[in-house]
Amino acid sequence: MSEKITGRKLKGKVLELLLGDDPIERVRQLSLLPAREVMNPLFSFLYNENELVRWRSVTVMGQIMRNLAARDMESAREFMRRLMWSLNEESGGIGWGAPEAMGEIMACEEKLATEYAPIFISYMDPRGNFIAYEMLQRGLVWGLIRLAESRPEQAIGAAAHIGRYLESGDATVRGLAAWAAGLLQSRETRPGLEALLTDESELRVYYNEEFTVYRVRELAEKGLALLNH
Repeated sequence: MSEKITGRKLKGKVLELLLGDDPIERVRQLSLLPAREVMNPLFSFLYNENELVRWRSVTVMGQIMRNLAARDMESAREFMRRLMWSLNEESGGIGWGAPEAMGEIMACEEKLATEYAPIFISYMDPRGNFIAYEMLQRGLVWGLIRLAESRPEQAIGAAAHIGRYLESGDATVRGLAAWAAGLLQSRETRPGLEALLTDESELRVYYNEEFTVYRVRELAEKGLALLNH
């Protein structure tokens, strides 16, 4: 990869690596490419019709941003601001994949988590930058799970807001929120978690490079088990 790859060729190369079977080799190969240049196709792949490409882009973004922040923190901040802008109504877009990417990046890079976790949590706060669209809430709560399991001290502010998501009309939001509530040790959500123990709705979750189908009640059980841990 010593030869400089740009434009469409770079995008094609990144896509080829994202579709590879070896996650370690995928990250290694992508890390050999200029981080600032690789991030552009990764952003575009957050909108890809292939579910696996979208999620692997999120995962790889975390690793690439960790490497970039170690060398050029201001460039890393620039990309975080770009994700935030995509969630702003003034951007004219919807921000697909942005909450997931922010959560993954913060899980991977401590300094970025310290700086951006309060903003991320504000997307859950009706008095802050609340995201009302349920499809984006799915990514927001998934990103919160990644942050809470990796850097619980940065995620703790979300404990005050997670309870409302247990009552969501969207099964994916309810199930992910149940998991997050346990990670956050949000004991006041216990009644809400218990209310979900009969919820047979299914959701599909990407975690550790795999897709798994759960029932909401299974993640409510998981949340309660974490509370009792």
